Amino acid sequence: MSYSAETAKIDALATLGLNGVSNSLAYRVHEIERHLHSGGSWFGVANTPTAAHFADRIGTCTAPFQIDGGDSSATPTWGSWVQILGSDDTPARTSMAYFDPHEILIATAQEEVVYMLQFGRGASGAAALSAGTYTELVVGVDATKKFKSITRVQTGRGPAGSLLWARCIAIGKNTGTIDFYLGIHEYEG
Repeated sequence: MSYSAETAKIDALATLGLNGVSNSLAYRVHEIERHLHSGGSWFGVANTPTAAHFADRIGTCTAPFQIDGGDSSATPTWGSWVQILGSDDTPARTSMAYFDPHEILIATAQEEVVYMLQFGRGASGAAALSAGTYTELVVGVDATKKFKSITRVQTGRGPAGSLLWARCIAIGKNTGTIDFYLGIHEYEG
């Protein structure tokens, strides 16, 4: 089969994928492939946190992260931002340049309510809101207050070493903690 110069890259030649031109078709296809077919890394709160280290890989830690809602008994109020990843926490795997928070597993919750969660990537939670580098999700807590399934988190890709923050609202409560583990995907290039 013969190919023209214009179509050879589509059917007959290798591409550089994530090491190629950012946002090219080959780059975007490889990003999707890596997201769908890459291994995940899971984290809990660091056994010995430092100024740049907030998370340990599962198997080396067992404690989940914990965030607490603000006073939402009358008006929904976000709790304080809690840093969950520091600059030393990614990359988790050698030679990875980017990551995205992808999933959480809720270990337990204090209240039987609906929780609203925000995850932000930036110098602070407020900086993430300002830059638009955050995502939101809602989870419902049943009477057992324990979970056995993974909740997807849809976020953008960020550079390894980026700081990650989380906060929540426990609807209708003065406070309300929620404990979770965080799963990420990582990428080259």
